[in-house]
Amino acid sequence: MHKPALPQEGSDTFNDQVRIVLVETSHSGNIGAVARAMKNMGLGNLWLVNPASFPDEASYARSAGASDVLDRAQVVATLDDALADCVLVMGTSARGRKVPWPVIAPPQAAATAGEYSRQGRVALVFGRENHGLSNDELQRCHYHIHIPSNPDYSSLNLAMAVQVVCYELRMHYLRSLEEGEASPNLEAMVGPGDRGWDVPPAEVQEVEGFFGHLEQVLVDVDFHRRNNPRQLMTRLRRLFQRARLDQMEINILRGILTSVQKAAGTLPGSDKQKNTADEGQEKGHV
Repeated sequence: MHKPALPQEGSDTFNDQVRIVLVETSHSGNIGAVARAMKNMGLGNLWLVNPASFPDEASYARSAGASDVLDRAQVVATLDDALADCVLVMGTSARGRKVPWPVIAPPQAAATAGEYSRQGRVALVFGRENHGLSNDELQRCHYHIHIPSNPDYSSLNLAMAVQVVCYELRMHYLRSLEEGEASPNLEAMVGPGDRGWDVPPAEVQEVEGFFGHLEQVLVDVDFHRRNNPRQLMTRLRRLFQRARLDQMEINILRGILTSVQKAAGTLPGSDKQKNTADEGQEKGHV
């Protein structure tokens, strides 16, 4: 028995209007893998042109929870049947043509699909595992999609090729959300101040307090000499400034420095520091 379908993401015009068309797929497991790739990217409109075997257990096993995409798949006898009601057709091709044809990369294909999906149905066509689409089939396409893979090893598994194109469709879809405003799904989160970071960025006075504390500890443990500083603090400043510390990180670092001072007996007010100062006074060193 095949795995039950996981919840489907809410449908909308773009995802419903864009269909993935597989031509004469020879291995049914690849159909399941394609269904999984599609559902990963929020797509569910799959058309199959004369598959060697479908439906069967292998396709559902490879779908890994995307069985609803397979349940909805349309099986037709010819490519013309799959394309008849479409306003735009794009086919994947890795080969050069004697007669040049409009060729676009996956990001441009996704943008073009998004534009035409407002006018009608769009088909993205993928060929057979062993030799892709025929010349006659490619001539039914308005554009050819070329995935710029490694020229020394350019052949992609069918599901991998579908995943690449569906990923670009997903990115275009997310950018189109919120009427042109940046989607939180696409915003980078790399440091304090970015949406989703758990602690506010450290303020300048907090960072300067840390640098002062750090320098004092380095002096205390005889690692740094203020009268011969060279570039130590400059380079340490560059290191920590590059990290863009948040308030919690500043507190952690200062806690570590305080523990070092306690262990070294140099923390202001510590018994060891008082004893050292008393000894120095007795010897006339302070």
